[in-house]
Amino acid sequence: MLTDKEAKSRTESPGLSSTGIKHIAKLARIELSEQEEEKYKNELSSILDFVNKLNEVDTEGVEPLYQTTGLIDSMRSDTSRGEFNMTEDLRERLIGQAPHKENRFIKVKSVLNK
Repeated sequence: MLTDKEAKSRTESPGLSSTGIKHIAKLARIELSEQEEEKYKNELSSILDFVNKLNEVDTEGVEPLYQTTGLIDSMRSDTSRGEFNMTEDLRERLIGQAPHKENRFIKVKSVLNK
């Protein structure tokens, strides 16, 4: 996490450079044309300018707002309720519908680079 000083110094820059946009595109693994680079450079610079304005707001004495709904925990616990009876026949039929399988498991293509 950045300190306030680091965050301020990063957002005080006059705008994003073409090098910065190329770096962001590389991190996102997308290719941009020169026109797209210029477009996104302008759009992201305008967003950073807005963030700079937000950083200038005096929030002294203002309590942080962490959530607005009042909900404490909106998720149910992850416990088996025994409502579904998985029989061996049903398991075989379900796995049988998968295009690629190995034993009792469905095979999928890797989505992560090795």
